[in-house]
Amino acid sequence: MLRLVLALAVTSFAISPAYAAPCRDAKGKFAKCPKAAPVKAVRCKAATGKFAKCGTPGAKPI
Repeated sequence: MLRLVLALAVTSFAISPAYAAPCRDAKGKFAKCPKAAPVKAVRCKAATGKFAKCGTPGAKPI
């Protein structure tokens, strides 16, 4: 039982730097994590040139 607890403690310490790595600067100091880029919405146009729902027949992404 003690070995199991010790093994879990060691693995949790070994894994934790992997999560913190993206939020550190080149010198290893903590910095703000970059925000995820917003997903750009896909817009489609129909054959007539007007905006239409994507997935309708004849609509193409612009």
